[in-house]
This record gives sequence, structure tokens and C-alpha cells, in this order.
Amino acid sequence: MTRRFLLAATAAALLGISGLGLGLPGQAEAADQKLLIGSTASASSHYGYFVAVTQLINEKVKGVDAAVVETGATVDNLRRLSRDQIDLGLVTTNIGYQAFAGKGDFAGHPVDSRLLWVYTVAPQNVVVRTDAGYKALADLKGKVFNPGIRGSATEKTTEAVFKTLGIAPDYVRGSTSDIVDSIKDGRVTGYVKSGVGDKLDGSSLDIATFTPIGVLGLDGAQRRKIEAEMPDISVVSVPAGAGEGIGAYDTWAFGVAVVARPGLDEETAYEITKAINENVGPQAAAFSTLKGADIGKMTMKVGTIPLHPGALRYYREAGYDVPKKLIGKAE
Repeated sequence: MTRRFLLAATAAALLGISGLGLGLPGQAEAADQKLLIGSTASASSHYGYFVAVTQLINEKVKGVDAAVVETGATVDNLRRLSRDQIDLGLVTTNIGYQAFAGKGDFAGHPVDSRLLWVYTVAPQNVVVRTDAGYKALADLKGKVFNPGIRGSATEKTTEAVFKTLGIAPDYVRGSTSDIVDSIKDGRVTGYVKSGVGDKLDGSSLDIATFTPIGVLGLDGAQRRKIEAEMPDISVVSVPAGAGEGIGAYDTWAFGVAVVARPGLDEETAYEITKAINENVGPQAAAFSTLKGADIGKMTMKVGTIPLHPGALRYYREAGYDVPKKLIGKAE
């Protein structure tokens, strides 16, 4: 059942009420544009963020009535967008690029979506025990190492990065708790875990409580190779202080973004993008890493697919230097 079918059925029901002579408030005015926003599981902090986004859109964008729906996150949202079942949705920038370009799991069946904004960046931190003596990523060759939690985007991306760099660790799989325990007792030398902004995540800090850890970063040649050969991800510089005693480093990252179906009209996309970029406070109240954030800057930094024409117009008017990769061919 498509989004339009559901909306049409609702409209038909309302017309039936009108036909009975009951009337509707504001009947003479044009109906609001109904938008469905695909998010993720309701237990996730990201779902709370999308509730805040929906409220913000309804408050700031005239003529729009938005609603958030629980979904299976990135891949599910891309499928729903391709079937015209939702209008906007959460998509990680790496998978969004693969879908747009028809690569990876989307080979032969690309999904066209257009970027509106990125609201958080997830640096992929290569965390290792310092007593292992590793000084560079190349030292992980042949070592027992976890590329990321089983089935996660981190796991898949790490494997692709290491393959590109010609590094082949001895991979071990497991859940977060399994891997954390294995690192603590020395059975595994390290793992890759998404950071929280410029900080290590809670599981890494848990390890650091009694086990000294470090983070291995990309060297200059590795950074250039990833930037040249892996357009689905970005390289970011993490300042010193991600964890106690950890210096600055470069690593790969992907963002969590909001994309729209290409057919969303330009003015609506423009007004939504404007409302989101110029009202960060309510979003930060629901998703703390956004406190003090520049959403436009994040979007320019880690976005991987073309901006929706309405979003592109906003960012240009706001003075952002939009990179070529975010500009569609027709622009």
C-alpha cells in the first residue's frame, strides 16, 4: 500500500463527512501537504530526533503537515522512498551513495534520493590496547581484530577500507559486549567503533577504565587513497581529547542524513532545509550531539549525494561553499 493510496483514502473519508453536511474547519482553504518521514526503531535516540524534526517542520513550514513513522532505518527507508511510500527518511551517507550510484547491494537497482541535511557525523575509531605496541594501521596485518559489531555499517565499511589500503587483519566477530570483554582480557587487540561526535563512545571508554587504549589514525598516503577511491565515505580530523591522553588523528567517517524523494517540490525542500538549519536548539534538545553544531557545515563536509534543488538553493543563499559532489548534473 503506497503513501498516496493512504492519503487518498483519508481524503475520500473526509469528503464523505463533508457530503453529509458536517463541514470541516478551514474547508475553503487548500489542504496542507502531507509528508511522511521514515526514521528508525522507536527505541533509538535517532527516533527521538525525528520526532523533534517533525514538530519543527510543522511549526515552521507553512502548508505542510508532517508525520514520523517507525521503520527499519537506512535500507528500509531507501526502499520505501523508491516505492513512493515516504517523502523524507534517515539514511547513512555511505549507504546513500551506494544506493544512488547503484553499487554494492544496490548494483543493478539504484535508488534515487536527494540530500537535505546531515545531522551527525560518526568517525570510525580504530581503538587498540596500547600494550599491543601498534603504531600504525599497517601493524594490524594478520592480528586478531574486530572490524565492527556483527552486521553493522561499521563492520562493512571497515572491511572495505582495509581492503582498499591492503591491510588484512585476522577478523573476529561478535557483539559489543563480547568484543569489549575480549579486548579487556587480551584475546582481541582492538576494534573499530563509531565515535560520538569528537569523542569515543561509551564502550571504548569502558575499556579505557582499566585497560590503556590508543587510536590508530590514517597517514597522509592512506587518507589520499581513501579520498580518491572511496567516494561513499569521508575522511575527518578528530582533535585531541577524544579520550584521556589521546592525541589528534585522521580517520574515515560517515554521516547520518535526511534525504528526500526527488519529486518533492523545490519550495517545500527549501523551506524544510531552512527551518532545520536555522533552528538547531529544538533538535539539540532531542539529540545532544547537535548542541552548538553547524548543520550546513556537516552537510558540506560528509554529504555524498547531490542535494535536492531546494536544499541547494538554501545552502547557496546561506553562503556555504557547496562542493561539486553535492551539485546535481542539471545544476
